[in-house]
Amino acid sequence: MRVHTEAVQFKADQKLIDYIEKKVGKMDQYFDRIIEARVILRLENSGQVRDKIAEVMLNVPGESLFVKESSKTFEASVDNAISSLKRQLIKYKDKLRNNNGI
Repeated sequence: MRVHTEAVQFKADQKLIDYIEKKVGKMDQYFDRIIEARVILRLENSGQVRDKIAEVMLNVPGESLFVKESSKTFEASVDNAISSLKRQLIKYKDKLRNNNGI
């Protein structure tokens, strides 16, 4: 699986990129046919608080799974997004099994 990380309007440091690749790479445990993962990081200015938004899109055969999470840190946003994607992947896998009669 390829992991593309994109930071909008700022430069992400290598430590953050490595963290994201490690977390997203673990998604292979739940479904081994993930084609690619695309992670977009952006800052949101809402008043005085700058929320960190992580958008994660997984391309799987026949479908794309998408999650958008915001938190105070990028690490927390990515963790929340990964846990949501994990549920979506399990649901997608169950749907595939039921449709194929496996």
